[in-house]
Amino acid sequence: MARRTRAALTAALICTLLAGCGDDGGDTGAAGTPAPAATGEPWYDEITAAEAAGEAGGAGTPCPLPVTFPVPKSWKPKPVEAPDDETATEVFEALARRGGTTATCEVDGRRAGGGFLRVWIVDAPAAEPRAALEAFVAGTEDTVSDQQFREVKAGGVDAVEATWVETSKLLEEDDRSWALALRAGDRTLVLAIGEGLLAERTDVLPAYRLAVSGLRPNA
Repeated sequence: MARRTRAALTAALICTLLAGCGDDGGDTGAAGTPAPAATGEPWYDEITAAEAAGEAGGAGTPCPLPVTFPVPKSWKPKPVEAPDDETATEVFEALARRGGTTATCEVDGRRAGGGFLRVWIVDAPAAEPRAALEAFVAGTEDTVSDQQFREVKAGGVDAVEATWVETSKLLEEDDRSWALALRAGDRTLVLAIGEGLLAERTDVLPAYRLAVSGLRPNA
């Protein structure tokens, strides 16, 4: 089975259940952009942010968060909620919890040809971003390799970013992932990116860059 076909099956399962449809590298930069920029694998800093057309996380939005961040056109925020079916709920619990975090909000860009952004709240309120991110990366039954971490700015907030390769035991394929951890108020958050059906990193990284560069804590 082709890699993208297998990835599509995985994305479809996650969509149905969740959304209803270590080496350090780099120095601290500003406005969400690390310095110096790292071109190509694994960070792809040459991929620029999408244009903002809305926000996620603010009061009165579908999923209020300790932070607000911009989203591209046709990317829709929605809460991550458990289904009513008992069997589906068990699968949901497995997918919505990872490495000491719980998924709470998803920004769905699949209809726009992209993937999705998911915000995870770290269960331990006092967890430091680096430790929380390391646990998140490792918190899977799949094989994780080539973990790299770096300090960045998310908006004006100090944050830690990670990239890694995750090898699916079920599908026997490799996918590179990215995520960011930061403190907001009295909680630690993880913002992770995911590929949608047939989406490539060039389809999802612009939305992730936009969210990181424009992120701000809520008062």
